[in-house]
Amino acid sequence: MGDDIILDIRRDYVLGKIRDGERIDGRAFDEYRKIEIETGIIEKAEGSALVKIGDTQVVVGIKMQPGEPFPDTPDKGIIITNAELVPLASPTFEPGPPDENSVELARVVDRGIRESEAVDLSKLVIEEGEKVWLVFIDIHALDDDGNLMDASALAAISALLNTTVPAERFEIGDDFPLPVRDLPVAVTSHIIGNVFVVDPNKDEENASKNFITVTTDSDDNIVAVQKSGSYLLDEEKLYQIIETSIKKARENRKLLKEV
Repeated sequence: MGDDIILDIRRDYVLGKIRDGERIDGRAFDEYRKIEIETGIIEKAEGSALVKIGDTQVVVGIKMQPGEPFPDTPDKGIIITNAELVPLASPTFEPGPPDENSVELARVVDRGIRESEAVDLSKLVIEEGEKVWLVFIDIHALDDDGNLMDASALAAISALLNTTVPAERFEIGDDFPLPVRDLPVAVTSHIIGNVFVVDPNKDEENASKNFITVTTDSDDNIVAVQKSGSYLLDEEKLYQIIETSIKKARENRKLLKEV
């Protein structure tokens, strides 16, 4: 039996269960799989974290070094986010330069951190206009069983919380914790038929390419929204997704605070 036929069978199964008001793994439509967060797993990085959402696994490493500030922000440090989707994580990932999926993933994670002002970049200035700290956020997907977006966002902020600025190594003073002041959390919902499900697994993603990711800060403010797919979303459904995203973000943020 060919791969395409198997995918079609799985897609029909997902759609059939959704029509019956169920998900294939028995979860409620607004229920996440089990989330696990482990920090400090990369010894040579300034900060790191491994996040598991079900069978999806993402690791994020943070590296820091001095560099020149952007001309329009001479009084702020710089955040640079990259994502790598290695073939080992999924048969759909191909080797080579970043594709549109990895670029989108990095962009959404970066926007959530940047727009929430999660890191106080003004405290990463070494010499205003001359030298600041560069924060490199490197996202690596280890296993993709759906919802890499939320796993990557959780891993990124967890790794930032785990980061120490290596000032002593560059003879710029004493090491200090990275000044993290907010905890942005992304919640992704896939629209399947006339309903939406949070934290889609891979089979649910394959059943619908239409999704929306809502990132909120600790005050429940929406700081980033990413919509993919060519579907029309009515106002009532959008409000439902936003309300659910805020609620689930609060729950996931509690896990971050425990870590």
